Amino acid sequence: MTAFLGSFIEYLGKAVIYAVLAFAGVKAGMKLRDSKDSKTSAVRINNGKK
Repeated sequence: MTAFLGSFIEYLGKAVIYAVLAFAGVKAGMKLRDSKDSKTSAVRINNGKK
């Protein structure tokens, strides 16, 4: 029984770590995409005024 619990806790720990890494990757990707979108929209606005 203790081997099962130890294995389960190890698996649960890995799952939590992978979830945190995935969440951080999604947040970083969203931030980078928002930054790129704001730069390209600023360029389009400036090009439209010329």
